[in-house]
Amino acid sequence: MSSLITGPIVDLDTGSVIARPAMLDPSGQLRAAPLPMVLDVPVPVVLSGAGAMAPLHEALRRAGRHPREMILLLSGPCAPQDRRLLGVALDGLRTHGYLLGFGGAGTGHVPLDLIADASPYLVGIAPELIARAPRDHRATAAARAVATLTRGVGAHLLAPAVEDETQLAAARTWGARLATGPLLSPGPDGLVRVPLAAGASPAETATLGPRVQELLLPAVTLPEDAKAEEAVETFGRESSITSVILVDEYQRPKGSLDRGRFLLSIATRYGHALYGSKPARRLADPPRTVPLTTPAVAAMQAAGRDTGRVYDDLVVTDEVNRCLGIVRVSDLIRQVTTRPTLWADHHPSGRTTASTSPGPPTRPTR
Repeated sequence: MSSLITGPIVDLDTGSVIARPAMLDPSGQLRAAPLPMVLDVPVPVVLSGAGAMAPLHEALRRAGRHPREMILLLSGPCAPQDRRLLGVALDGLRTHGYLLGFGGAGTGHVPLDLIADASPYLVGIAPELIARAPRDHRATAAARAVATLTRGVGAHLLAPAVEDETQLAAARTWGARLATGPLLSPGPDGLVRVPLAAGASPAETATLGPRVQELLLPAVTLPEDAKAEEAVETFGRESSITSVILVDEYQRPKGSLDRGRFLLSIATRYGHALYGSKPARRLADPPRTVPLTTPAVAAMQAAGRDTGRVYDDLVVTDEVNRCLGIVRVSDLIRQVTTRPTLWADHHPSGRTTASTSPGPPTRPTR
């Protein structure tokens, strides 16, 4: 089976890379990378039993990564008699901590009600629909149906195999936040350049009520006893990493390292000598956590309580306080200011507001 994800997954709102395909080195070991990873997994493999996934668990362990930093993108058919078994298998993977997604949505391979029942983190539109949609209204209708379902279950919509700006523009009108494909491949300088979207009308944005779970991005994590020099190395590998979350053995957030403040502390005259070999938590701030169900406006209010850390990433947690990912405050601001209906619901005067800002023709990111 060919891979659905062959390049970086890009956040279209910010232009940043949030995940990369899982890669193996020449020895067959999982190549450790600071960003979260995405891996295509055929549904029959998941159905074959827990033992089939054991090599993946071991590869992650050897690479020093946690399942929470891996998105499993399921693809392929599931027979009606296997659906109950698939549900049990997905619950098991979710318990391990994996983020789950479905690829190929909108074709006959993945029934939409199966996706709804699974409550995934990510839903990828079938590449065939991406290719046909700009010139085929039937493909557009199918893609919009996938987008509506994805919003309804609180998942991210991914547009894979994007080859040109026409396809990217179509994906944006459906509400795709994430995309990958030849158009978004790194250039010779290693940068990904994302064409900016044309301004959306209020009628297009009013139907898309922002929720924290819609803005959730995978967190980059380190063990709570990690050394400061490990955090320096992590930040140094990817310029798009805005924070590193320190977690305990149960993936509960114990500290938050903001990129700017942490690197500034290390860069002082004696910073590395003082902190490099010491635990990174000595330079960490308490994590600012919000439950998964928090509305975007409430999350903004939580971000504003500490004036010294207004733009620090928020850590999103589940019902037992495990780290599910992060939300960037800039994303919250963008969502609230460009989706007037939700703001009217929360603004005391009932007024609506929207803002647009000019920008360069592309957003480069490493």
